[in-house]
Amino acid sequence: MALSEISVVAQKRLLRSEYQTVPLAFAVALFISALLLFSVQPLIAKMLLPYLGGSPAVWNTCMVFFQVMLLGGYIYSHILPRAIGIGRHAILHLALMIVTAFFLPIGVSQTVIESLPSASSAPLWLLATLLTTVGLPFFTLSTSAPLLQSWFSNTGHRRAGDPYFLYAASNLGSLLALLSYPLLVEPNLKLGQQSLLWAITYGFGFALIAICAIVFLLRRSTLSVATTDKTDEIELSDVVSWSRRLKWIFLSFVPSSLMLGVTTYISVDLAPIPLLWVVPLSLYLLTFILQFSRGSAHVRRWERFLLPLLALPVVSSLASVATQRPWISIPMHLAFFFAACMVCHGQLANDRPSSQHLTEFYLWVSVGGALGGLFNALLAPLLFRAVIEYPLMIVLACFLRPRKERLSRWDFVAPLVMLVLLCSILLLFRRMEADWHVFLVTFTVSVVVAYSFVKRPIRFGIAILSVLVASTLVPPDTIRTLQAERNFFGVVRVLSDSRDTVHILLHGTTVHGRQFVDPARRCQPLGYYHRSGPFGSIAGNLTEQTSPRVAIVGLGAGATASYAAVGQEWTFYEIDPAIVKTARDPALFSYLDGCSQAPIKYVLGDGRLRLKEAPNSYYSLIALDAFSSDAIPLHLLTREAVGLYLSKLSDRGILAFHISNRHFELGPALAAVAKGHGLSALVMKDVDVSQEEERDGKEPSVWVVMARAPEYLKLMTADARWQSLTPPDDFREWTDDFSNIFSVLKR
Repeated sequence: MALSEISVVAQKRLLRSEYQTVPLAFAVALFISALLLFSVQPLIAKMLLPYLGGSPAVWNTCMVFFQVMLLGGYIYSHILPRAIGIGRHAILHLALMIVTAFFLPIGVSQTVIESLPSASSAPLWLLATLLTTVGLPFFTLSTSAPLLQSWFSNTGHRRAGDPYFLYAASNLGSLLALLSYPLLVEPNLKLGQQSLLWAITYGFGFALIAICAIVFLLRRSTLSVATTDKTDEIELSDVVSWSRRLKWIFLSFVPSSLMLGVTTYISVDLAPIPLLWVVPLSLYLLTFILQFSRGSAHVRRWERFLLPLLALPVVSSLASVATQRPWISIPMHLAFFFAACMVCHGQLANDRPSSQHLTEFYLWVSVGGALGGLFNALLAPLLFRAVIEYPLMIVLACFLRPRKERLSRWDFVAPLVMLVLLCSILLLFRRMEADWHVFLVTFTVSVVVAYSFVKRPIRFGIAILSVLVASTLVPPDTIRTLQAERNFFGVVRVLSDSRDTVHILLHGTTVHGRQFVDPARRCQPLGYYHRSGPFGSIAGNLTEQTSPRVAIVGLGAGATASYAAVGQEWTFYEIDPAIVKTARDPALFSYLDGCSQAPIKYVLGDGRLRLKEAPNSYYSLIALDAFSSDAIPLHLLTREAVGLYLSKLSDRGILAFHISNRHFELGPALAAVAKGHGLSALVMKDVDVSQEEERDGKEPSVWVVMARAPEYLKLMTADARWQSLTPPDDFREWTDDFSNIFSVLKR
């Protein structure tokens, strides 16, 4: 082979290697950046959780902070390169990443912890702490997706004209971080180890981004004038109008809001299973990966028509308020959500502009996503008494299917005629006092009729909206709603049966208390607090105490107050002001003001946070009965938390934990903590409730008690239902620095 031929072959191999290596380097750098971005969020939230008491406000405040910082990163990536030049900005960005390294590893200093003010100022403290501890690292990493793709588009590579395929690598990193943190990282590493691993990975990511910047700067300097001229032609032919920007915002707003809406619905109203929120977010990211990884994106025919098909059972169940098993309803709602995201994100991918407008495109997509999150987290609780935002986004998702036909008046007339007919039929059935199944069949037929409009997205969407509006005419069942209130902490409802014999307090789907209306029986504690249950035994132990003082973390309907006797002092710690207002309303519940024989105090705020303010050795009994739907906040069960309770407990005092739970077996975690503190621990699993007891208002419950010595629990050990509680040999004690939720998941 001639020397010239060898040279040509070598050049071809070099070009082929370069063709494969350059996009791979950018893809890996984006993957690592997204992995870091999504793993730092649960890391810092877990660090701050114990110091703020683990209230839902902690997670929501973190969510808002990260959304705002992400939007700030996208603004930085779009505006600054245009102002100082993309080449200078690349050098500046590398300098920013070096500065960021000096803020690692991430941690919360003791000085910051001691600066924590009162509970009323805790949200401001949280925002300031987030800004000073993780603000710069998060901001720096949030710029990677638009910047790296913008750099790649200026390398002159053959794929540089459409760099959006790199977006799939970014979302794949986000998805992996989301799944790996609860499954691999949290169960195996302490927070300090997690932070160190994150810092090391950041260094690796910086090296990759530096390589990408060098490739970009070297190759950009060799680009010809012809390429620049061609770029100018692309800019002129690919004008971004404001209508197009609004379209990007709306197509990203609806899936973002829908994701939070379906998460709230399935994890609160259907099955309050912890970690269930991971599934919608994973599906959300997966649709980005699938749509942006294709060279020529479009919304395929099966995606367009699968969305309305999957909407039919979802809307029918929402309209008829049908009760379904979670293993049926959850996949049904998630399937519709996935289809809706595929349609919206497919249109976003299809309408992506040329690489010259790449950073602006991501900016407006970020604006839409942030608005969707803010709408659900902040506005919806103020605007709606129930979770209205979820069905609203279902309708909007149906509207957003791509259409070719022009609007006609029949797109509005036909579904309105359908609404009038449906309302007339429902009113007729109400007068006839028809069976509930008749209404279910009516809505099923109505959504099938709506599907006949499937080829006209606007007409179909209005028809679906008509069905949901008509659902307000469905007569209430035997359970009446006496009061409903929604705030930052969720939806609180008070229900009554048709004969008004009992009032029931619900938070989401979890019963927080009930009370008989009959004056002769109203002071009888019901539910988990029945006199024949574990708490009745615990309260009886107070007779051994001198001047007993009781602290109850979690108020509910106030049923425990019926045990308050003369000479005692009871203090309730409750985070939700709506619960306090409801429990003290004499028209709804009267345990607190009508049944208690001891003075009652109320402390608003998270129990662990506010208990710090109590005098040492003050309480004879501290009972932890705090619920978040059906999940007990784990920060109340750690070694440090129990250490705090012991400091506020008298020498002969008792700790009690209500651990009834549909999904977790929390006994081993408490047993390990009790062993670590050298405490005696007992458990009562009062789960076999007879029919007579059930008619008397009793519900199954599981309670754990601890004391410094066995003799302080002697009144309870006389009851054979109390059993000794010991941890499994291989169970690792939970601390604020470590917990493994999967170790207590019920099989």
